[in-house]
Amino acid sequence: MTVIVLTNCPPGLRGFLTRWLLEISAGVFIGNPSARIRDLLWNEVQQYAGQGRALLAHTTNNEQGFTFRTHDHAWHPVDQEGLTLIRRPTQNPSSTTTTPRKGWSNASKRRRYGK
Repeated sequence: MTVIVLTNCPPGLRGFLTRWLLEISAGVFIGNPSARIRDLLWNEVQQYAGQGRALLAHTTNNEQGFTFRTHDHAWHPVDQEGLTLIRRPTQNPSSTTTTPRKGWSNASKRRRYGK
């Protein structure tokens, strides 16, 4: 079983994939091509994706029963002791952390003192 998910890719690429796979939702293709055809399709996807992103998931003989590949995606597959996991990009903690303000909020003061 092979699943290809396209995001923001040219319509021609979607049309190309419908020759081999069934489009079950916008940008989601599923089918059961041979490994050789699957690799050829993935090469075409990488070449013609343009500014878009792509994800390929397919069955294989490993502990998880599947594997996946990404193209221009922020999340990347990482092998951890034989299991493939997704590594998300981390946010810079210094830019998102703000020091909390001390004291009560203005709304709390108004409720408390009835002003």
